[in-house]
Amino acid sequence: MGTGLRGAATAVLAGAVLLATGCTSGAEAPDGGEAGGSAASLEGLDAFTEQELRWGECDSGPAESECAVYEVPMDYGDPGGERVEIAVKRMPATGDEVIGSLLFNPGGPGGSGYDYVDHADFIAGESVRQRFDIVGFDPRGVGRSSPLVCLDAAELDEFLGNEAESVDGDGDMSELTEAGIADMEESSREFVEACRENAPELMLNMGTADVARDMDVLRALLGDEKLTYVGASYGTHIGAEYADQFPDRVRALVLDGAVDPSQEQLDLSVAQATGFETALRAFVEDCLGRQDCPLGGEDVEEAVTELDEFLAGTAAEPLANSMDDREINRPRTELGVLAALYSDSWWPRVREGLTDAMEEGDGTVLLQLGDELYSRSDRQSYENSTAALIAVNCSDSPSPRDVAAYVEAAEAAEEESPIFGASLAWGALPCAYWPEEAVDEGGPISAAGADPILVLGTTRDSATPYEWSVALAEQLESGFLVTRDGDGHTGYRMGDPCIDAIVDSYLVDLEVPEDGMACA
Repeated sequence: MGTGLRGAATAVLAGAVLLATGCTSGAEAPDGGEAGGSAASLEGLDAFTEQELRWGECDSGPAESECAVYEVPMDYGDPGGERVEIAVKRMPATGDEVIGSLLFNPGGPGGSGYDYVDHADFIAGESVRQRFDIVGFDPRGVGRSSPLVCLDAAELDEFLGNEAESVDGDGDMSELTEAGIADMEESSREFVEACRENAPELMLNMGTADVARDMDVLRALLGDEKLTYVGASYGTHIGAEYADQFPDRVRALVLDGAVDPSQEQLDLSVAQATGFETALRAFVEDCLGRQDCPLGGEDVEEAVTELDEFLAGTAAEPLANSMDDREINRPRTELGVLAALYSDSWWPRVREGLTDAMEEGDGTVLLQLGDELYSRSDRQSYENSTAALIAVNCSDSPSPRDVAAYVEAAEAAEEESPIFGASLAWGALPCAYWPEEAVDEGGPISAAGADPILVLGTTRDSATPYEWSVALAEQLESGFLVTRDGDGHTGYRMGDPCIDAIVDSYLVDLEVPEDGMACA
């Protein structure tokens, strides 16, 4: 049975967001060297590090792209057991003096690095493109790599779009009755059981510690002595975890829009509410200064109240849908509005969607925006980013097993973000039922001994609050913070030439700016 938390919470996390924390579970390096961190030594990985990447044509993307598949252990504790396939794509450097490979991850968890490199000219500066092959991979369980699939498209539609029973009439997730909470518990258990039925082994091995090991196998197969990497959002967790396990293999890491690995999953959900509230108010303030803004009021506070009242109305009277037969209720309407909180480049379309919805009662544009956030690749199916997101989040740090903790967290998050906060907290509930043997310990990441690591934070970042970047830079022994004063999620290649110049010089020439460098 679906619940209203899905539209406002899980999608919040799925579009390049992340709610994952780290674990310091280093392992023996894939090529036999010693890794940092605290994981047990592993043997028998020669079969993986001696593979050959057979580059060939890709099933999508620019003509010059090259694709391959490599294998890694399902369980690094049993390298002779079942294997997982990892799909990788490469865009060759445009110049002759090539430094090596630059790996990218766009976040999620569940985002496709394989598809991300199709936009190499946009995600990396010209000087970087000249000197590096741009490489992306789908992490284990994601996309073209051996995918984790829990629900089919129809079941996922229900999971994301249906409102919880026994909720207050305005769909407010902070006002669940006991029956509504029971409905939420049932939905979360059903999701976890579906994962257990469809992918019993893979769901136990989806943590970021394993993704970092997979990335080191790829580094070795690409022939790079050290790793050069850009990770956005959840991708910062992958990079930090890599540095903790393999500090002597770090050349340059850019961790853009960071998460704070010292916090546990539910705490991150509550903290994220602050970022979304800041981003919402930035969108509303900008909207009020434009002629096509459907919101009224004398100030931001009044406009936010009007938006909240409008969302409450869609719980009682769903919006019209000219695209398909899905009911555009409050959860699906919220998804469309959430698109505004990731990038100001989406603001015009969100204003269009809100105008159609508030003035004409038509929610089609908002529905389309929500689909884009949620990786609904066409009208019939979703990508598997939702399953991957929940699996990684639930695997990377402990979560409370008592539903009362989620009730308390929803109340706290609602204080920070009255519209989206409670849903964010309830979105973590599947982790209460995730198999305990799959959950890592979590905790701060220091990456002791690694070369300088650039952490980039944006002051009004919605999905990863700026304070998380500050925290990660402080935890990393060699971390240094660069600040972008701006809106939107992440900072590199977001239109700030000052930030782009700093990142490009660091990646190409290993230039390290003064710690605390800020760009307005």
